[in-house]
Amino acid sequence: MVSPVYERVVVKLSGEALAGPAGFGVDQTVVETIAADIAASRRLGVEIALVVGGGNIFRGVEVSGRGVSRPTGDTMGMLATVMNSLVLEAALERNGAPATTLSSVPMPTVCDHFSRRRALDLIGEGRVVLLAGGTGNPYFTTDTTAVLRAAELDCKAVLKATNVDGVYEADPKQDKSAKRYDRLSPREALERNLKVMDSTAFALARENRMPIIVFSIREPRAIEAVLRGEGRATIVAD
Repeated sequence: MVSPVYERVVVKLSGEALAGPAGFGVDQTVVETIAADIAASRRLGVEIALVVGGGNIFRGVEVSGRGVSRPTGDTMGMLATVMNSLVLEAALERNGAPATTLSSVPMPTVCDHFSRRRALDLIGEGRVVLLAGGTGNPYFTTDTTAVLRAAELDCKAVLKATNVDGVYEADPKQDKSAKRYDRLSPREALERNLKVMDSTAFALARENRMPIIVFSIREPRAIEAVLRGEGRATIVAD
């Protein structure tokens, strides 16, 4: 068996990735495919935490200034991440991967509250931990949450799942000649205005020397391939 490149990771999934071709809501076939990939990755011996966005259900920034304050809108978006996490938790369990959702927003009748000690204990037990509710604060993206939690939980990398197989100098769907990067630094990504993660997430990644691996979730067993060092991806690291 090939040894995994990273022993403990945070996988960052966008909410849109769960929507499938419909672009909204939850596509159960897509969810099962992702869950099977994560379960296979766990069998490599990798310890996994997940951060899932909520854009397939609600994006708080879209209602900001329309009668809803930005903090309220962001809180509604955090609730959407909890719903997505619970869907994935159930799918992971069906695929033989024990999983637990922890939310930064306290909701004890729905799931456990996040604490670093609790998350580390669960990871140590071999469970996949779904980190819902963002940071628990408005104005922070789930990209920032992923890097923050990765640093807190002593992870070796953040695996950012997207709809393309890495980072390009321009949108490859619009510019077929766009150059693809195999590797670049967070500073280069910021200076070139490459829309990989927000500046706060990059600052945290640089400070904690946390590599970010950008890959396409649409490829079969994409997460497992990246962890085997075989997947097509861009590494963002100093």
